[in-house]
Amino acid sequence: MCRPANQTWVKPVPRVAIKDTLNRRYLLALLAGASLPLAFEPLAFIPLAFLAPALLFYLWLEATPRQAMISGYLFGVGLFGIGVSWVYVAIHEFGHAPVPLAVLLTTLFVAFLALYYGLLGYLAAYLHQRLAGYRYQRVLTLLLLFPALWVLLEWVRSWFLTGFPWLNIGYSQIDSGLSGFAPLLGVYGLSWLTLVGAALLLLLLLNPVRRRQLGLLAIFVGLHLTGFGLKQLAWTDPQGEPLQAALIQGNLPQETRWNPEALQTRLTRYAELTEQHWDSDIIVWPENAVSTFYHYVEDTYLAELGQRARKNGTDVVLGLPVMDRDNNTYYSSMISVGRHPGMYHKVHLVPFGEYVPLESILRGTIAFFDLPMSSFSPGDREQPLLQAGGQPVATTVCYEDAFGEEVIRQLPEATLMINGSNNAWYGNSFAPHQHLQIARLRALETGRPLLRATTNGVSALVDHKGTLMARSKQFETDVVRGEIQPRRGSTPYVRFGNLPVLMLLLVAGGLILFLILRSRQKN
Repeated sequence: MCRPANQTWVKPVPRVAIKDTLNRRYLLALLAGASLPLAFEPLAFIPLAFLAPALLFYLWLEATPRQAMISGYLFGVGLFGIGVSWVYVAIHEFGHAPVPLAVLLTTLFVAFLALYYGLLGYLAAYLHQRLAGYRYQRVLTLLLLFPALWVLLEWVRSWFLTGFPWLNIGYSQIDSGLSGFAPLLGVYGLSWLTLVGAALLLLLLLNPVRRRQLGLLAIFVGLHLTGFGLKQLAWTDPQGEPLQAALIQGNLPQETRWNPEALQTRLTRYAELTEQHWDSDIIVWPENAVSTFYHYVEDTYLAELGQRARKNGTDVVLGLPVMDRDNNTYYSSMISVGRHPGMYHKVHLVPFGEYVPLESILRGTIAFFDLPMSSFSPGDREQPLLQAGGQPVATTVCYEDAFGEEVIRQLPEATLMINGSNNAWYGNSFAPHQHLQIARLRALETGRPLLRATTNGVSALVDHKGTLMARSKQFETDVVRGEIQPRRGSTPYVRFGNLPVLMLLLVAGGLILFLILRSRQKN
């Protein structure tokens, strides 16, 4: 049989070869996701924050929506499988769930979170294909489409089902040049710039023209230099005189937290550690340092502590549960005793740790859902600010400081921030270090110093630039001392919150939609 002269035979690609190629791509996506947590604390290998997304973007460029969805999902499995593996510690070691059940619950949690990146991959590839025909399709996709979708899904993850903003990629940049943008755009702005940086590096590798490579590299370096320059700006001003602060880290075993027999040991430990630091203007104890209800110790232990604080001209801010005996509800709270008595009830509670969703169904099914003190109620969103050291304080309890948009509700009135946390839930894992990284970014976003006291580390004093001034040793009884300077004024992020980034997302979405519709009209 003859073939026409203008016809070229194309040898079909074997299905086995296609399958092998896809398997390699999926494996690369999984490994890229698993490497990304290493860009965060405690390792903080920042280049991976650019390289891991760049590899995923590359895999998406030639993928079908289904293939991109699978690779995105596997990326998410790697990211959360490594990055939030500490959930297993909380469920098994302190939630007393047997190993198989703890593994199952942790796997389900990771599998759910990975869905965000599966959805991200599908939308990224689908819209990328719809931009086909444009001369600068690849540039538009990498610099605009992929970063915008990623940030959008991070933002949705921060509030959907009460929110879980852990491992937002912007947090990895707290010690990079890009961190200078945090007071303007917050963590989601940092995420966007990080992903644009990843796209620039990928374009640099894919572009064979040396002149264009140098241009892309110049933009990448320019972003970091601009951020470094912004970090030199003083967005807020000093308010009053510097204050002496002491953070008390009791380092008591987590399993004794709600044990009545261990209460006196706990109270004695914190009182003795405090006794040596009455010369401080502010003394901070961690979340639930006093592990009994406020009304049980109000007229005894707390009254004596407050009297000692007033005598020495200081305030002690400490965590304990507070019960409203009129309606039998209780709160996870931070109170101030001493010169300026006050009380703050935690607003954003942790699902399953502090309250149980679908309680009537889940209570009694698994021991983890029946932990002591796991039926807290949320406090009012509008509460009077605590006063400590003569200054109004933005107060958060543990996990609350992961939500920047909620922290700024207490600003610009507050001149400093206090966070009391119980990181003992997570043992010797990534969690305490990741949490401190998140807290540092809150200080940088708001231009406020932060006093962060934890049960067994890491307790830290952080200045208004997000820089660690002093920190505790982990898993040791410790007291962190230092001088902090209250600040007044508002950063752009305090004024506008996430609105600028959401507006940028809206503009990016409108532009992409316009280009897609225009492409359809041409065809």
